[in-house]
Amino acid sequence: MPELTHRRRMLVLAICCMSLLIVSIDNTILNVALPSMQRDLHASTSGLQWAIDAYTLVLAALLMLSGSTADRIGRKRVFMTGLVVFTLGSLLCSLAPDLSSLVVFRMMQAVGGSMLNPVAMSIITNTFTDPRERARAIGVWGAVVGISMAAGPLVGGVLVESVGWRSIFWVNLPVGLAALLLTLRFVPESRAPKGRRPDPLGQLMVIVLFGSLTYAIIEAPNAGLTTVLPFAVLALAALAGLLLYEPRRAEPLIELRFFRSAPFSGATVIAISAFAALGGFLFLSTLYLQNVRGLSALEAGLWMLPMAVPTFLCAPLSGRLVGSRGPRLPLLIAGGALTVSGALFAAFEAETSDVTLFVGYVLFGVGFGFVNAPITNTAVSGMPRAQAGVAAAVASTSRQLGQTLGVAVVGAVLAAGVSASSYRDTFVSASRPGWWILAACGLAVLVLGAVTNGRWAHRTAERTAQRLAAPEVREASRTGA
Repeated sequence: MPELTHRRRMLVLAICCMSLLIVSIDNTILNVALPSMQRDLHASTSGLQWAIDAYTLVLAALLMLSGSTADRIGRKRVFMTGLVVFTLGSLLCSLAPDLSSLVVFRMMQAVGGSMLNPVAMSIITNTFTDPRERARAIGVWGAVVGISMAAGPLVGGVLVESVGWRSIFWVNLPVGLAALLLTLRFVPESRAPKGRRPDPLGQLMVIVLFGSLTYAIIEAPNAGLTTVLPFAVLALAALAGLLLYEPRRAEPLIELRFFRSAPFSGATVIAISAFAALGGFLFLSTLYLQNVRGLSALEAGLWMLPMAVPTFLCAPLSGRLVGSRGPRLPLLIAGGALTVSGALFAAFEAETSDVTLFVGYVLFGVGFGFVNAPITNTAVSGMPRAQAGVAAAVASTSRQLGQTLGVAVVGAVLAAGVSASSYRDTFVSASRPGWWILAACGLAVLVLGAVTNGRWAHRTAERTAQRLAAPEVREASRTGA
């Protein structure tokens, strides 16, 4: 790919950030609309879970496939395809006549979304060849997540209050079309020198694992054990299949040898835990603020700002701390804040007082703001350069899987405890186990952040990197490179 001018590189970064914005904001903006959707579509709690999880589930299942496909056939081509599919899916979501149609169209959105974020990161990495410029570009990229967290609830509240819940999907249409036209005009095509071969069987097992597990969790309170048990068994069989099949492939979909590195394994579980906490937090908070307190969508969006603003402010601070002192301190801060926030709601019913509700939201925002940068850094640090993209894709998949499981588990706990006849009276007590789960997720971040970033853990990362790099070294030696 030819060297681009500074102005052209900045434009490519802006285009990639536009795609991240619409994919990221789609989750936070949807949460504010859940009560309106519930009334309009006559949806149950499990129906609302599927409206969220259909999106994150498909994203989690397809991120690695989309990234490797883009490397093989062309990043610009896959990126533009993703913009078209995501924008069309958004339009169809706004026209959905019932909940089932909405879930299907959300899945279509996610197919397009899976082609955007990992591919955009590859485009940025190949556009910004100077390490310092690349670090600044990735910093801007990360800040966009914070912007989506801060803007999503507020923008969603304004739109739901003034136009209706369907309008939250209209936001994606002009942004998606503008990004498509700008990509066509200004983003150069690029591809990897040697693309990874497809792994269709591995991909199928990932889809079966994620889908069956999520279905079993969400439907357990309503369908009963006998109905969901086959899906739980299917998920277990898919997991066993992945563990047996993937190590036998030269280019597997999931490189299981990565998990011999304690920092990488820790980063994966931390990502799942932190984003499970985020998914459960947004789900419980939105339903409480609107269905129990009786706030409007706009008022609920304003109440979410004490969580969103600290997330936005703490994210760049976390990045600087990772650069200067390593990932352990940011993870300890994140885990501590998330744990205290969850315990505040679980043990002291923080939502019943404005002051404790505000403090709980601020603590959660601080915790989540500090957790993102060390996840990515820990996942890719120490890996051979040729494997860094795959490692980052696993971390991204872990984030989406965590959010999916958070909504599924916390929603299932809530559905099992809340009474339809006295929803407002039983909500707080029914949600307390969910808050304890979120506190446990924060504790997992705290403990793993401390344990998997010590000297012994770094030694496992070094040994893993040497094993992964050995075939590359032998190949380079053989060819004289």
